[in-house]
Amino acid sequence: MGTLGFWRLAQADPEWIAAVDPDGTEHRAGDLLARANRLVHGLRDDLGLRPGDGFCGLVPNGADGLVLYLAALQAGWYYTPINWHLTGPEIAYIVADSEAKAFFVHPRFAAEGAKGAEAIEPRRRFVIGAEPAEGFRHADELTEGRPDTAPADRTAGATMHYTSGTTGRPKGVRRKLSGLDPDDGAELMTFLLGLFGITPGRPNAHLVTSPGYHTAVTQFGGTALHMGHTLVYMDKWDAEETLRLCERYRITNSHLVPTHFKRLLALPDETRNRYDLSSLKWMIHAAAPCPVPVKWAMFEWWGDCVYEYYAATEGGGTLATPEGWKAHPGTVGSAWPISELLIVDDNGDPVPTGTPGTIYMKMMGVAFEYKGDPAKTEANRLKDFFTVGDIGYLDEDGFLFLCDRKADMIISGGTNIYPAEIENELMVHPKVADVAVFGIPDEEWGEQIKAVVEPAEGVEPGDELAAELLASLEGRLARMKWPRSVDFIAEMPREPNGKLLKRKLRAPYWEGHDRAI
Repeated sequence: MGTLGFWRLAQADPEWIAAVDPDGTEHRAGDLLARANRLVHGLRDDLGLRPGDGFCGLVPNGADGLVLYLAALQAGWYYTPINWHLTGPEIAYIVADSEAKAFFVHPRFAAEGAKGAEAIEPRRRFVIGAEPAEGFRHADELTEGRPDTAPADRTAGATMHYTSGTTGRPKGVRRKLSGLDPDDGAELMTFLLGLFGITPGRPNAHLVTSPGYHTAVTQFGGTALHMGHTLVYMDKWDAEETLRLCERYRITNSHLVPTHFKRLLALPDETRNRYDLSSLKWMIHAAAPCPVPVKWAMFEWWGDCVYEYYAATEGGGTLATPEGWKAHPGTVGSAWPISELLIVDDNGDPVPTGTPGTIYMKMMGVAFEYKGDPAKTEANRLKDFFTVGDIGYLDEDGFLFLCDRKADMIISGGTNIYPAEIENELMVHPKVADVAVFGIPDEEWGEQIKAVVEPAEGVEPGDELAAELLASLEGRLARMKWPRSVDFIAEMPREPNGKLLKRKLRAPYWEGHDRAI
């Protein structure tokens, strides 16, 4: 297996290029190790952080955030990366709720970061980088003159991510610290990528395509680093830039979302064929349903390197290998060796094979709680299984198929309709860049089906396009599932990890009506 865990790898080969910033700056492993060590010494000596404490970071993709992560994971601290699209009050809520003992902000996010910093005393606020920021200490104050050497009493820390809060305030998903030596903890973490057959060592490189405040991005990127892979960071996702970076750095693995696939496939053939993608081995995707034709098109282009999984911040999950998916098109895979799946009806009773129900999962040995919310923790549990509210079914071979989120299901005339099924059919139309389907009020039927479409570049929205899109469903989707109306939008509200903010789209249609949006 060879050496695993960043700290061991960095000591063995300090010259290894462990990370590449979006601007192309390369960072040697030995330098990152020294920075992380100095930060641990500084946080202990200056602010008195002890195991079990935590801190927050409002930082863009790159080495600065990676150093925060590496410091926490070897000092027994919780690191919470904060979504930089949040407003000041939302940031302040997470800083306060996480009981952060320090808050690091990049100058790029200083405006909202300063409002968020009101939740923490001034001596615990730090700005990273060259530019000063009013109301913040410079992070160099913590690290200046501190030793590069490994801190004493090292113990494994963890990340504590906040769920995106589609219902109510976001909650920190907190797991008990293992008490392990950080090197052993890092070695155990590599089990995740091992599920996909990913191998450690060089020459391997992982492309970070989405913001690091997402659980999967941190988990997959961090684990790739602990396997000795170079992390190549993107600042903002772009289809052709993805191909360029894959060729330039001989990328072997990455974490993507179906929206990325759709936009990559929309590139002209000439652009798609310009880049050498022969290094790709494990291109993993999740976060949203992937239309079957889109997935087939990616296999045709990239070959059998496209893997899929289903999981949540709370745990997981399933895995679909290329072979497994091709044998069961549309599946999100079968259970991980350390996981179990349970599909139940509204009474909590298991449903027969092929029958949709609420998906519950159990992951061996990694219980979690929603920080400060035992009621929510218990409400999402069934015995020792948990759910995030998705609906799906298992086929006779144990492969899971997603239908939709329970909250998004449309009930029209007493019939359950799953928007994801309709979205998948509309999404494959060449004139559609993005689509969302949801229920809106209807006096006769309770709810009627509404589609909101972001037209492809250069396509004129209007009645003619709406009619063409609906006509394309003929013979592919039962008429009862056809949208009754189509609206158009310039850009779909999505989080950078591909998660659709459907609540934002749906809310205006339900104003004055009684529905839990």
